[in-house]
This record gives sequence, C-alpha cells and structure tokens, in this order.
Amino acid sequence: MKARTKARKRALDVLFEADQRGSDAGTLLADRLVEPGTEAALPQYSVDLVEGVLARRERIDELLATYSHGWTVERMPSVDRALLRIGTWEILYNDDVPDAVAIDEAVDLARALSTDESPDFVNGLLGRILELKPTLLA
Repeated sequence: MKARTKARKRALDVLFEADQRGSDAGTLLADRLVEPGTEAALPQYSVDLVEGVLARRERIDELLATYSHGWTVERMPSVDRALLRIGTWEILYNDDVPDAVAIDEAVDLARALSTDESPDFVNGLLGRILELKPTLLA
C-alpha cells in the first residue's frame, strides 16, 4: 500500500471514529498525535487531510448535500461520508493530488470498507464535484 493511500486510510479512521463517537474530530486528531494507540504515528498527510476537511467541512457538506440527489449527508453511511469529505477536499483544495487519483483512492477505500453500493455512489458524487469544480471555486 502506498504512503498516501495509508495516510488516507488513517485520516478516514480518525474522521470515522469521531463520527461514531459523536466527538470532535479535531480533538480526536490531537489525541492521536499525542497517543497513536496501537498504530504507528499518524503520517503528516493524514493530519493535513483531517485538518483540511475540518477547516472546510461546512462547505464540503453543503456540496455533498446539494449534489447527492436524495441523500442527506447525515443519512449516508459513516464510511462513505468520511470518504466523500476527504475526496471533496482533495479535489477542491489540494492541488498536490491529481483529481482522478483522489477519486480512485476514495472509490478503492469504499470498495474495501463500505457497502456494495458505496463505490458507485462515491465515484458518481465525486465525479459530479469534479465536473462542477470550476464553478464551485469561482
């Protein structure tokens, strides 16, 4: 597994855990930086992803709700919600990652960790975000 793929998985773990516990992801991130638990220290890119998602979460969730056609953000499976937040942040706010890579990585994690329908859902919604990117950043 590539370093950035592992970093995305670790960021997903933080966002998912915070969501499941109903706790603040920023606080959980800070805790994981001090005490990583059974895992190795969080890679810097994991930290960048979680912090980026948290900094833009309101806008990201607004976009996900607007373009998910019939799904509220709260109704999405927790894993999908976290993956979509990470993928949307990478597409819109991280120029270091090619957009296609951000989508492929999110879809691969959805395939490995979520429902049978999740890869298509994640791919479709992130594809729509990518398609609208020029107007979303204007």
